[in-house]
Amino acid sequence: MIIELSVALVAVAFAVLVFFLIKTLKSAKESLDKVSQTLQEVQKTIDELTYEVKTTVRHANDITVDVQGKIQKIDPIVDSVKNLGDVMNELTLTMKQVSVTAIEKFRKSRELKTKAKAVSIEEVSLTPSEERTVQSYEAAKEKQSKGKIATALKGVDAAAAIWQKFRP
Repeated sequence: MIIELSVALVAVAFAVLVFFLIKTLKSAKESLDKVSQTLQEVQKTIDELTYEVKTTVRHANDITVDVQGKIQKIDPIVDSVKNLGDVMNELTLTMKQVSVTAIEKFRKSRELKTKAKAVSIEEVSLTPSEERTVQSYEAAKEKQSKGKIATALKGVDAAAAIWQKFRP
């Protein structure tokens, strides 16, 4: 009877063990089902996001191509503006040099006039023969000075042309 009781006890213990094992396996199955469902939802969301990301990347590529095309169209305009700036800079420098030269000529001319006035013979009373001599001298000097001015202006023009050719 001990053997029978032992076998019955082992059978009950095995049945309890199987019962709890089945309960544990069912709980594990439910957890795995929930994990599987969650993974399916995550996969679905990732697929949707992948499509949206691909669409966004395509749009970004299209925009990049469009912007590059527009930049290439604008490049000649930017180059023209740069060239215009260089020309304006050259013009400004030239005008500055011309104005400095003109001011220097005016200053020298004024100084010469004041010096000429200081040594002028007009303030001294002259005899009629001396007066005629002075007038003929002034007439000859005027013709000579007009020729000198024309020669000087031609020289200035030639120097300016040479300067423009050799300037970087």
